[in-house]
Amino acid sequence: MSLRDKTIFISGGSRGIGLEIAKQAARAGANVAIAAKTVEAHPKLPGTIYSAAEEIQAQGGMCLPLQVDIRDEQQVLAAVQQVADRFGGVDVLVNNASAINLTATEATPIKRFDLMFGVNVRGTFLCTQACLPHLKRSAERGRNPHVLTLSPPLHMQARWFAPHVAYTMAKYGMSMCVLGHAEEFRPYGIAVNALWPRTVIQTAALQMIPGIRPEHCRSPLIMAEAAMAVLGREAATTTGNFFIDEEVLAAAGVRDFDRYSVVPGSRELLPDLFL
Repeated sequence: MSLRDKTIFISGGSRGIGLEIAKQAARAGANVAIAAKTVEAHPKLPGTIYSAAEEIQAQGGMCLPLQVDIRDEQQVLAAVQQVADRFGGVDVLVNNASAINLTATEATPIKRFDLMFGVNVRGTFLCTQACLPHLKRSAERGRNPHVLTLSPPLHMQARWFAPHVAYTMAKYGMSMCVLGHAEEFRPYGIAVNALWPRTVIQTAALQMIPGIRPEHCRSPLIMAEAAMAVLGREAATTTGNFFIDEEVLAAAGVRDFDRYSVVPGSRELLPDLFL
């Protein structure tokens, strides 16, 4: 299924995996909207929605950068409507935005707890809810609508909770949205799936994980190409899956995974959390 002339709404998208997915989608001929907060350069974090839009459009697609706090209902509703007005609808939602804090209970400020639940759980639910009417219309028009959420498989084991209960609950909240929405939206022909990396990905979020070095990581490109592979599948028969990037690409015929390594030839790649 081609993404040409389809419209993709990506939460986040000014850097990291979200930006790489946006660039790949633009390269495939899609219209891309990125909904993120960063409008001024940050001393520690690369990119703004405007610099990201330039990179995305350089790949050949259209890009609408929108300053949005996805925790805010009115901002999200207004952004989705603006995208629909500009491009005629929404065919794909990528729930990419996420907050991370890998701390034990005593070391987790409630303000940070609220941020993770606001962005990860509320933001994912809200963006999905806001896009749903447009995704339904996309299905009626035979445009293969998808929701793709960057969240892990659900493994209810204490070892994934004990080191960072708040973060695990917030991230699993995104996965629970996938689980529920896949079944809820099945009658409409809207695909809802999760995608998670096999290994650590080199992004700004790595600042939260001590001891991670480049040789431990793959680049965001592997997640972006896996996302394209998922979004190219038929929505009606591809839903409710918790995909792993490497497995998706292997199924698509990819054999050379070394090109995704930040340090080519590295044998020190580390598995990501929750796997």
